[in-house]
Amino acid sequence: MDMLTESTKQTDRTQINIHVLQLHHSPLMRWLYLSIGMSALVAGILGIFLPILPTTPFILLAAACFARSSERFHDFLLNHRIAGPIIREWCEHRSMPRQAKRWAYLLMSLSFGSSILIVPSWWLKGMLLSIAIVLAILIWRVPVRDQAANPQQKVP
Repeated sequence: MDMLTESTKQTDRTQINIHVLQLHHSPLMRWLYLSIGMSALVAGILGIFLPILPTTPFILLAAACFARSSERFHDFLLNHRIAGPIIREWCEHRSMPRQAKRWAYLLMSLSFGSSILIVPSWWLKGMLLSIAIVLAILIWRVPVRDQAANPQQKVP
């Protein structure tokens, strides 16, 4: 009975720590990764409110940097109610949930649409539209994994 319980505990730990990369052995490099991760996290949070600044790539960068510098911050991101499932989906399957992709399109169209309406210059409108098209193509190219393939994971 103890062997089965121990095996289950080990499996649970493996599932929880599957994304924790090896911490860098150098304290200087861990500090550098932590600094970059914090900067990326701040940029990702700002991206929620600023139209041109993307959120998801900065959060993924922060998770990668935290995986090399701070297990505590990395676990915080993985256990976050909104960012955690998206980060796990990307790390495990290099895909994003269909609902997250829809939210990305919606928020991107709202933010770029309002920015294009507000900006007075035609060349800035064209630039914003070009950036929006490129981002839409990049999001479109990210694979989507059906929830039926992963029923235990919740999508925000």
